[in-house]
Amino acid sequence: MNKNRTIAYKTQLFAPETNTTVAADLEPVISIDHTNQLVAGIKSLLTVLGIVDMKPMAEGTTVKMYKTTQKNTPDQVAEGEIIGLTKVERKLVKTFELVLKKYRKSTPAEAIQKVGKDKAVNETDTVFMRNIQKGIKADFFTFIKAGTGVATNLAEKKATASNSIQGAIAGVWAKLSAYFEDMDVEPIYFLNPLDIATYLANTPITVQTAFGFQYVENFLGLGTVVLDNSVEVGKAKGTVKQNLDAVYIPTSGAVGSTFGMTSDETGLVAMKHFLDDKTAAINTLVFEGVTFYAEDASGIFTAPIAVEAAAVAASDEQQK
Repeated sequence: MNKNRTIAYKTQLFAPETNTTVAADLEPVISIDHTNQLVAGIKSLLTVLGIVDMKPMAEGTTVKMYKTTQKNTPDQVAEGEIIGLTKVERKLVKTFELVLKKYRKSTPAEAIQKVGKDKAVNETDTVFMRNIQKGIKADFFTFIKAGTGVATNLAEKKATASNSIQGAIAGVWAKLSAYFEDMDVEPIYFLNPLDIATYLANTPITVQTAFGFQYVENFLGLGTVVLDNSVEVGKAKGTVKQNLDAVYIPTSGAVGSTFGMTSDETGLVAMKHFLDDKTAAINTLVFEGVTFYAEDASGIFTAPIAVEAAAVAASDEQQK
């Protein structure tokens, strides 16, 4: 027996089965498509809100919203006398820490087997991204709701529903004009669709959509009106576009590349699809750190839409 004989083993290479879904089938087409859609929506919202650009910030950056109040108005003094001090108080209203938000969705093998990979992944991704969009909107409205300015409804006491809408917006506009006096600003208002439905039913106007927001440009000649269910029913809110800002945590840097994420040149949103053998599913992973906010709470005014409520508010304001 030859103990020095070498036994050679040959390894046969097998090609993957036809129609096998591999990672290359998922990246980057699906991710790029959904990422671009969300980024395009964010850019359209920037245009509606009048925000020129978004500022990149590091995670953990704190966004602060303040209320500014003039506490006194000193009397005028005679020549040579000491001029009284005007006291302006600036108080913190809201603090918001920027964090990189992470979302994951799983499309199981059963859904893929039932309707096919593209349909199962794309349709569920669409709903998934829509809910991420809703989250960004909801965060923005927490700042709008934190506004401290008070306005009255300027409509007649027995005004119609349409006139009540006009009266509320006119009241907010008047306050904005005084607060931002001598500044070149553009007013923007926020209403619940339920409040403006009667007006829309009787007046032909053009309603447009951006990032899930419905809006009307140059409403009553007073500025842009945004319609959203996040706004409290019965209230008209307004500020100026110059009081709104947007920041984001870039997802196209180290964190995105580490996890093999796909994003556009802005880095606003990053996405990745990958196979999970343990659960027999295709996972969708999304990173985003986008925040729209208002800077000055005192520059956001609220007026009641119901005229009766407006009369009460006006009476309360006079008694202060």
